[in-house]
Amino acid sequence: MPTIVFRTAPDVLSSASGTENTRDSHLLNLLGTEFDHYHIETVLGRGGMGTVFLARHRELTRSCALKILSPTLLEKDPEYLDRFRNEGQHTAVMNHPNIVTVHNIGAVEDLHFLEMEFVPGRSLQRIVKEQTLMPLRAATVSLGIANGLAAAHRVGIIHRDLKPDNVLMTHNGIPKLADFGLAKKVRGSSIREVPGTLAGTPHFMAPELFSGHEATPASDVYALGVTLFFMLSGELPFARSSMNDLIAAVTNDKPAEIRGLCKDIPLELCECLGLLLEKSPENRPKDGIEAAQLLLAILGQTRDLESLMREAFEGESSVDWKRDGDRYRAQVLLPDGRGQAVFIENSQHGVADRLLQIYSLCCPAMDHYYEEALRLNSSLAHGAIAIRQVDGQDYFVTLNSYPRGTADADAIRRSVLEMAMRADAVEYQLTGEDIH
Repeated sequence: MPTIVFRTAPDVLSSASGTENTRDSHLLNLLGTEFDHYHIETVLGRGGMGTVFLARHRELTRSCALKILSPTLLEKDPEYLDRFRNEGQHTAVMNHPNIVTVHNIGAVEDLHFLEMEFVPGRSLQRIVKEQTLMPLRAATVSLGIANGLAAAHRVGIIHRDLKPDNVLMTHNGIPKLADFGLAKKVRGSSIREVPGTLAGTPHFMAPELFSGHEATPASDVYALGVTLFFMLSGELPFARSSMNDLIAAVTNDKPAEIRGLCKDIPLELCECLGLLLEKSPENRPKDGIEAAQLLLAILGQTRDLESLMREAFEGESSVDWKRDGDRYRAQVLLPDGRGQAVFIENSQHGVADRLLQIYSLCCPAMDHYYEEALRLNSSLAHGAIAIRQVDGQDYFVTLNSYPRGTADADAIRRSVLEMAMRADAVEYQLTGEDIH
């Protein structure tokens, strides 16, 4: 989804990343060399304005992302230097956990660079392309993005190019807004624009922008709505192949029905998405601050399960976990070298009555195990041995559950380890094996 800058009247669009196929190959000669205060280590990626390297600041001995402006772009249009400096200057005034920090801006001969915080992780675009997010997780990520927008809007900065490609996700699952190259001060800007010119990524641009209105914090909120829609469904609310069709759909049509694409989305999140995607900016949250308040009201005090899992098992080398459809699977390495799989999932109750269920497989629920299983069940101080259908087969499992709204990371960690040990002991006593 390339960022574009175009006039509204002509049919032919000029791409801001139009040199995408013209690589500044000589920049790769910087690999392994010293550049200003930095040692260039490897390429992290290429974008519309230049190449981003992983580098190490020699004096501070820290890793950083070094973004070097494309000399080819600069030769073709000197205004790219204004955009590049604009990104550095606007981002540098914001210090927020949901915004990528810019540490330095400078130049070495004709090479202009930004030193930015290195975010080890992937873009939200790549994550969602692999697997859409569960509704509560998508709402939590959206809240982080909204908090980043709120920090920008408080100091009068509009991002103007919010999209999943420009959201970096840390290994701890925290979203960070990046690429403020099109950012604009609400009052005053160093960017020189021709009247009637639009900037942004078309599928994420608010309807009023196509009508010639200036970007506002509310247009950033609309882009947040498109991003939330994408996180939930892996698709765009208005997927059109031509610019004219896209403008007509964004301006006049209703977005695709999210519940047809994501059946388990709660009604309150569906209503929130509708507000973010309102065609009239007056009917949307007016800025990131109001959008964050709306999302926070929906989430309440309930944290999404992935965030809790990350906190619960950070630094826990004996537990390896991953998402498995609508649940999470943790593989626990026990002290005696045996292993045990534990599943963590939300029950199918309504939001108010929903439980967090943590269970571990003992063995298939065969008749000749029943009597001994009942005897073992009576000896358990916490949790229980239950029969549960897993992937179409009935199993004896050790099971513990908590009201969803009260579950915290510490309770999840303790329960996962406890259910693993209990299930392994039951499995051994019933079967003498270590299969599950």
